Amino acid sequence: MTSSPAVPIAGIVRQRRRTRRRQWQGVLYVAPAMALVTVFFVVPVLFTVWMSFHNWPLLGQPSWIGLGNYVRMASDSRFMSALSFTAYYTVVTTIAIFALAFPLALFVERQRRGVGAYRTIFFLPVVVGLATSSLLWVWLANVDSGLFSPILRMFGVTGRAANLLASFDSAFAVIIVMVVWKIVGFTMIILLTGLQSIPSDLTEAARIDGASRWQRFRFLTLPLMRRTLALALILSVTGSVLAFDQFYIMTSGGPQNRMISVVYYIFNQSFVSFQLGYGSALSIALLAILVALSVIQLRLLRVGDER
Repeated sequence: MTSSPAVPIAGIVRQRRRTRRRQWQGVLYVAPAMALVTVFFVVPVLFTVWMSFHNWPLLGQPSWIGLGNYVRMASDSRFMSALSFTAYYTVVTTIAIFALAFPLALFVERQRRGVGAYRTIFFLPVVVGLATSSLLWVWLANVDSGLFSPILRMFGVTGRAANLLASFDSAFAVIIVMVVWKIVGFTMIILLTGLQSIPSDLTEAARIDGASRWQRFRFLTLPLMRRTLALALILSVTGSVLAFDQFYIMTSGGPQNRMISVVYYIFNQSFVSFQLGYGSALSIALLAILVALSVIQLRLLRVGDER
């Protein structure tokens, strides 16, 4: 009679040991990824935060200045100008990409002859590096040997050879077209996965009930694609805020330094002016802006789900 309780107690102990063993196995599985994230993200971010509290020249001894770099940032008109231009570029680029990516996703979502070829053609620019794409479009917009200037003259848009990268409006338009050409295929694929995840039974039931194509799109497709749209939006906004290559390669921040993005400005402060402490503070501010934008978008997504 006294030995019977030992059986269930022993079983509980063995169960706890198995559970603990599984937990340690899980930790071992994720340990390599945790180590990579720690070494290549957490440690650099913490070191950047530490640098942002110093006057850190490229050569010489760093000196502690506390919040001096952040106070300087608040009164830096050039940083505010770069921030304003980046916001403008982000809004225009995001609207242009979604305005083209969604119709393309709807087009290639339907099964038709050659749909695989269409998907491949639309996605091909994505595999080209952004720096390579920028160099390609610099050649296309070249006033002497490019293709755009003769085409514009052929259609009577300009009466002489046009240097499209010499003025802000034309250079900005060329960069927007290049970025949309480069990125729209990637956004199209993301939206295509969202479209294909919608059960066909729901679409067919709505059609049988008499819903028009616009009603099915407005009240069925868009609500069911909310998470996919949020993912594509976050990726598009983040990529636009971090834009650098196209401005550095195609215009070098010009004309008249009007195309200096936030990342370009951080690059100039860190590796041209050699003010690494101030560049670190700018980087932390940019990270905070990206986190805030992502939180706002995810918050809007959660509110939409609650409704």
